Amino acid sequence: MRINSSVTLALSASLNATMMFRLARAFTSERSNRILSSRRCALSSCSAFVPNTHSSRNSDTRSGRRMKSFVSTTNDISGYGDVLRNLRLGRNQQQKLYMSTADKETVTIDGKVGEDESASSASGSGYPFAEIEKRWQEYWEENETFKTPVRDPKKGKKYVLDMFPYPSGAGLHVGHPEGYTASDAMARYYRMKGYDVLHPMGWDSFGLPAEQFAINTGTQPAETTKKNIANFKRQLKSLGFSYDWEKEIATTDINYVKWTQWIFLQLYKKGLAQQSSVSVNWCPALGTVLANEEVINGLSERGDHPVERLPLRQWVLKITNYADRLEAGLEGLDWPAGTMTAQKSWIGKSEGCNVNFAIATDDDEGKEPDIISVFTTRADTLMGVTYITLAPEHPLVSKVTTDKQKDVVEKYVKTTSSRSDLDRTASKDKTGVFTGGYAVHPLTGKEVPIWVGDYVLGSYGTGAVMAVPAHDDRDFEFSKKYDLEIISVIKPKNEKDDALPIDSEMDEAYTAHGVTFNSGEFDGLTTAKAKKAITAKLEEMNMGGSKITYKLRDWVFSRQRYWGEPIPIYFPVDFPEGVDPSAVDPKDDGVEHTICYDKPIPVEESELPIKLPVMDDFKPGTDPAGCLARAKDWRYFQQDGKWFARETNTMPQWAGSCWYYLRYIDSKNMDAAFGRQADADWMPVDLYLGGAEHAVLHLLYARFWHQVLFDLGCTSHPEPFQKLVHQGMILGADGEKMSKSRGNVVNPDDVVDAQGADALRLYEMFMGPLEAVKPWQTSQVAGVVRFQNKMYNVVKAALSSSDDVNMTKETTKLMHKTMKKVSEDMENMSFNTAISAMMIFTNHLQSLKDKVPKEAVENLTLMLSPFAPHLAEECWNMLGHENSLAYHPWVEFDESLCVDDTVTMGVQVNGKVRGQIEIAKNADQDTAMEAAMGQERVLAQVDGKDIKKVIFVPGKILNIVAK
Repeated sequence: MRINSSVTLALSASLNATMMFRLARAFTSERSNRILSSRRCALSSCSAFVPNTHSSRNSDTRSGRRMKSFVSTTNDISGYGDVLRNLRLGRNQQQKLYMSTADKETVTIDGKVGEDESASSASGSGYPFAEIEKRWQEYWEENETFKTPVRDPKKGKKYVLDMFPYPSGAGLHVGHPEGYTASDAMARYYRMKGYDVLHPMGWDSFGLPAEQFAINTGTQPAETTKKNIANFKRQLKSLGFSYDWEKEIATTDINYVKWTQWIFLQLYKKGLAQQSSVSVNWCPALGTVLANEEVINGLSERGDHPVERLPLRQWVLKITNYADRLEAGLEGLDWPAGTMTAQKSWIGKSEGCNVNFAIATDDDEGKEPDIISVFTTRADTLMGVTYITLAPEHPLVSKVTTDKQKDVVEKYVKTTSSRSDLDRTASKDKTGVFTGGYAVHPLTGKEVPIWVGDYVLGSYGTGAVMAVPAHDDRDFEFSKKYDLEIISVIKPKNEKDDALPIDSEMDEAYTAHGVTFNSGEFDGLTTAKAKKAITAKLEEMNMGGSKITYKLRDWVFSRQRYWGEPIPIYFPVDFPEGVDPSAVDPKDDGVEHTICYDKPIPVEESELPIKLPVMDDFKPGTDPAGCLARAKDWRYFQQDGKWFARETNTMPQWAGSCWYYLRYIDSKNMDAAFGRQADADWMPVDLYLGGAEHAVLHLLYARFWHQVLFDLGCTSHPEPFQKLVHQGMILGADGEKMSKSRGNVVNPDDVVDAQGADALRLYEMFMGPLEAVKPWQTSQVAGVVRFQNKMYNVVKAALSSSDDVNMTKETTKLMHKTMKKVSEDMENMSFNTAISAMMIFTNHLQSLKDKVPKEAVENLTLMLSPFAPHLAEECWNMLGHENSLAYHPWVEFDESLCVDDTVTMGVQVNGKVRGQIEIAKNADQDTAMEAAMGQERVLAQVDGKDIKKVIFVPGKILNIVAK
């Protein structure tokens, strides 16, 4: 057996104390120059892989002599992830070991480590995957094996959902199937557990990428999208996923578009869809509005085109009306903690108070001064305000700016306004200019200067902030940069005034809570009491009061592109006075007319869907009305002798993905988006899998639409997704994100052709924890290929074994332990350790040669089926079963058979390990001492000495103190 620089230990058990110590010590000493520098530790088809100690007890493998290694001899089947965690390795160290690879494999049977004599032969006599996988895929399709059942009220249900993919022209890469394989494994498991299962798939097929691809290739988006979907579907089918393809949808299907438009109309009728003039990121080259996240340093993320900030007429969805409910609805959901935090942070609920600052003026005519309103969560610091900062977009900027500062301010506003909100807030260098104007402090009457600053956003809050540099880091840096006044008003409790630094000499802001000083009547109050007292004072003076605000902003819903759902709104068209509308046509060039955007009219529901026109030229233009404005025959129409113009903005790609999970439950319904019975039968989604990159926007938007539909009585469930799981990203072999530009993309078609769909599925689930980020290594797929070949040969061995083969006690216990381990891991979605346990059991059955019990192989086949369904179906059929195992009951284990009768204990003499004993689990101290005295090394250490004390912990330790 050839061993690489890091010789592998294949552990079939939890390590005992001595082994753990030696292994951890060896790992620590060797990891820098041997283990972590090598990515070729041997990948065994057993459960756990850790680097060897490089002990002299291992023979030189080059001479062909068999290696010897420290191994544990108990029968516990904890997986390699557990072993690595026990070693307290960091995530990066664990990942390097997860990704170790093999030239030859080692196996552990009954505590012995050695060469797998059948490894090469198994590889050479493996099962014919190409023939078998094709046959079972045809069987499933012909027999509609995975057709969604009519709900049986006596059964539980599981709605298992993937975040549906955007069907790009490039097709799938090997990173995509990871989540799909995990969800498919759970869907198959739930069917075997007796649940009614809905497991659908569809396509998020509208959007900018599809349109851009069509433009680049000179084809229609509908045509390229159709081809891309066909390719994606072929790839997914080749992997044996148990989707019910009768439920398939695409957001571009006209029947789907109809109901997306219908939902928009419900939002409009509830006052949740409105037009607004919004300052947006307009990219003339792309001809569309970009999100803040799509603008980097004033350029578009796609193409590096210049982006300008322009006020445009936009459709906006009032998601802020649901801010409280969106935050409250997270309670009780089984979601990753990080995603919950991200959603709450995006919603950004803040409790504080509004403070009104009147603009100082020399006007003696008695006019009410304009008010600058600011929101703060630290009303206790109000007495420390030394200036006000307005956003460049604030409507009062021009009014407060003096003639002397006008040119400077206008230049600054123009420059700053061209940058995106994200760019401005992310920049560490905060800038600003003085307007020359002043505001009046509401409590002291003191005038404070008004500045314009890039770090204040007109679209967030009131567009103005009160600056307290002594107690805010950002304000402190700004005041130091521009030499502005600093006044401290909060100090630590029990701190004497004379011990505080002089304000002008402060090195940093004091941002913690404390007690007030320099605050007049509010001196000596704690932060909490000062907040209440100052807020009450402002309310009494009618200069502010308590308020709750949110970071969440309303959703800009318009897109100036072609490939999206038309917004089902139209507007009246007016002509100059005296012009007969019936005698003119606004489609003709030169016909003067005005589209009355202030008079929107919703399309009648009976007229839905509004279809996109077929356009030869759908490239974006410089007209913010979008390319649909050029489709004049589509845009303008007559009704009752009057002219009208359709909305030319389209919906964003988010629209279709906001409710697709609801269409799946009733995809053929022509009379409604989905029926009430289907909603009662299948909602909410029980398991939702997708990337963490969707932690905020998609999930937040979908929850918003769902809560609106709940209020409309369309669904009886307030939240759509009960359990959410994010799979980790699979990187390229170079450790970078897969992309064509990097040349590190691996096509799953190549893996399926070379090694089979089951090998790909097994490998992706075996690479490491589902949530972990993992680099792909094609060479490592060979490890799971050997495992599945071995499984196939074990089944053949069972068929050639005698019918009267009885399971030994050892096999029985290991089988029940494996069933317990795999069952628990399935519930926890710990797929890597489940596969690890099955590898151990397979090795054990292989060692039985011609005495393989059929019952053991059948149970192993059932456990394997969620991960390698083609192989499992074939094995099940070989074992004499005519029907598919897809709905066969899941394995059941006997808890009593999962407990060991004996334990292996270390024996210490004066604190040092001198031997090991194997005794009954409930053995008493006398029995343990008797066994210990039978160990030569132990006996030698106590010979001629008095035993002063015996420390005995049943099942754990025996320590003999001898003098």
